Amino acid sequence: MSRTFFIVGPTATGKSDLAADVACETGAEIISADAFQLYRGLDLLTAKPDALTLAKAPHHLIGTTPLNEEMNAEKFRRAASRAIDDIHSRGKLAIVVGGSGLYIKALTHGLAPLPESDPKLREKLSAMTLEELRARLVELDSGATQTIDVKNRRRVLRALEICLLTGKPASKVVAGVDDAGRSESTIAATGVFAFRDREELYARINQRVEAIFENGVIEEVRAAGAASSTASQMIGFREIRQLLDGPADAGSISQCIAAIQQATRRYAKRQLTWFRRQTSFSMLNLSLLTHNEAVKWVLLRMHWERRKVSEVRARE
Repeated sequence: MSRTFFIVGPTATGKSDLAADVACETGAEIISADAFQLYRGLDLLTAKPDALTLAKAPHHLIGTTPLNEEMNAEKFRRAASRAIDDIHSRGKLAIVVGGSGLYIKALTHGLAPLPESDPKLREKLSAMTLEELRARLVELDSGATQTIDVKNRRRVLRALEICLLTGKPASKVVAGVDDAGRSESTIAATGVFAFRDREELYARINQRVEAIFENGVIEEVRAAGAASSTASQMIGFREIRQLLDGPADAGSISQCIAAIQQATRRYAKRQLTWFRRQTSFSMLNLSLLTHNEAVKWVLLRMHWERRKVSEVRARE
């Protein structure tokens, strides 16, 4: 991973544009670590980089997975690792860009083996309400509520299932932490955690949601075929399909936009919490810099990291 650099952070921060210009300057290639940009189609809804951005550097793992296919962190890790190895084999630097925390951690720390679902236990848990599942999870693993979406029934159920099957907190099992609280990771990843001041970030989110509706996201979702359970989790997908099932008048469209904006803001807040707790990447507040200044800052950081690695190797 010594020739792999990470640019991570919440949605709508401007990571894609930043990474593309950094890659253009360095001759690097980009690996997307966005759980939903992996899917084919729904370019507006998943905020895929536009054609001008994609043309600045080779991009990998964008639009490579059929919408009806299930995805998970392990599948991503294998695909991303193959792409990184290919990039390195050509003497290039790989830049991993995204905001899907677990996918990024799968690369930087690996994944602990998780227990298979137990049909009888799954049936029992499925009969519980979301409130009951959450309450039980908090009893067994209060840390899990800080790292998963507690409004997502599927994720809460799975976390509780892991707790019951392993007898350990799911947050520690998934993170690969042993009983003494030590991480099993031996990979030292380098990169930056890009973010913006909250007010600015929320304004960017609101504007982006309005823009995708102006550009035809309703028709994009209407034309999409069957979606897997993981693809269906992308913010806005269910909201727009519910809109399509009813009368799509001005009032209902306005309500749909507001609901997606709120859900996206909440997601960004969880991402901020995740990256502050889960990574040691250098923090980069894009609200304080122009775009060109941010590109130069990242280039300097990459140079410093490479120099540090070279000095360590020289001492060895």
